[in-house]
Amino acid sequence: MGITSAFFAATSGINSTSRALNEIGNNIANSQTVGYKSRSVSFGDLFGATIGGGGTTNSLVEGRGVRVLGIDPSFTQGSLQTTSNALDLAIDGNGFFQVNDPSGNTFYTRAGQFNVNSNGNLVNPAGLTLQGFQADANGNILGTVGDLVLTTTQQTGVATTEVEMSGNLDASESVVSFTTAQLLADPSNPAISQFSTGIRVFDSLGVGHDFTLYFSKTAANTWTYSVLGNASEVTVTAGNSNSTTGNALVAQGTLGFTTAGLLNSEGTTTYFNTGATGIDFSNGSVAAQAIAFDFGTSITTDSGSGTDGMLQQGANSVILTLSQDGFANGTLTGTSIGEDGTLTGRFTNGTTRDLGQVALTRFVNPDGLQPVGRNLFIQSADSGTPLVGAPNSGSFGKIFANTLEASNVDLGDELVNMITMQRSFQANSRIITTTNTLLGELVNLAQ
Repeated sequence: MGITSAFFAATSGINSTSRALNEIGNNIANSQTVGYKSRSVSFGDLFGATIGGGGTTNSLVEGRGVRVLGIDPSFTQGSLQTTSNALDLAIDGNGFFQVNDPSGNTFYTRAGQFNVNSNGNLVNPAGLTLQGFQADANGNILGTVGDLVLTTTQQTGVATTEVEMSGNLDASESVVSFTTAQLLADPSNPAISQFSTGIRVFDSLGVGHDFTLYFSKTAANTWTYSVLGNASEVTVTAGNSNSTTGNALVAQGTLGFTTAGLLNSEGTTTYFNTGATGIDFSNGSVAAQAIAFDFGTSITTDSGSGTDGMLQQGANSVILTLSQDGFANGTLTGTSIGEDGTLTGRFTNGTTRDLGQVALTRFVNPDGLQPVGRNLFIQSADSGTPLVGAPNSGSFGKIFANTLEASNVDLGDELVNMITMQRSFQANSRIITTTNTLLGELVNLAQ
């Protein structure tokens, strides 16, 4: 039995080292595969029956060779490599991307090569759809996990509701000589207007309109601002449209300053549409669009400091900041993904909006995941149930865009392992040939 046992022990050694060489070869072959995780073979010895001993003598248990106990993946972090694709994603830390096939089957991967297909889905090279948290029409991230899809390629324009500005009106300007009729008929007249600035506002259809604000010092420490638009784009009451200049007076108000030049009061804005409640654009948009003109937190009107908006100081008139809250219709031009996985769309109107958020999945025992090829894993009883969460939160890793995680295969280690296993294979082969020679000698004894 001894010689025969040696024969079978060596055979088990050849089988085991063959499996190890197979995994080493597979690791080397995938050393350039994005997101690949190396695998290693673990061995365990085999024992047969007790062949002697007992009493005060140690038992004699005959070894019968070796067997493969398991093939274990290594989920150590691979190096991160920069790419030119904004949708190439790498996880720095714990977690897997979750991807689904058209039948709804779920897979997990560390390979973050994604692009947008013809349906707007974010898919990997195998056509599996990346999963993430959905966003509503206002860009709020919801708790529902599903296919990440760029359903929004158009951004609907938003009507302007407020214009804000800060700056200075020259305190040395003289009070203008005017009549109310003149101020209503043509506030852009150089004899009346002492300073002006332009602003583009948007109606409810997302159409832009250029307005000009004219400032006139109508009393000591008091300025009147007049808002003029293109007469062909707005509808105003009779007498407020000037056929000579092509302008129409759409709104007017006053600003009061203290003797120290601080903003003291903001008078009520007067509109010059039929209902005197807003601005009527003549292109079919919502009527009576109220646009508030905010010049800062005035002392009397707003109980403020009067220092954070328009001032009246002895210096040239100037606008320092000017903004409004509307925007035009826009078309999606690009996307970006942040460290927390938020997918943000960029539109031609200069706005951005959150379109969704990449979801990550982790497992109590990731080593228990079952590999199915194509850099994919599926859940198993050994891995435990998946835990889904947002990147860069809790125990989930960050996401880096324009980046891919390289294979974690160490070629140096694999080549050393290959040589070691090759020597083991050769040694086991030598045992078989030696055992075969001994068996031949036994056969020859009978001759």
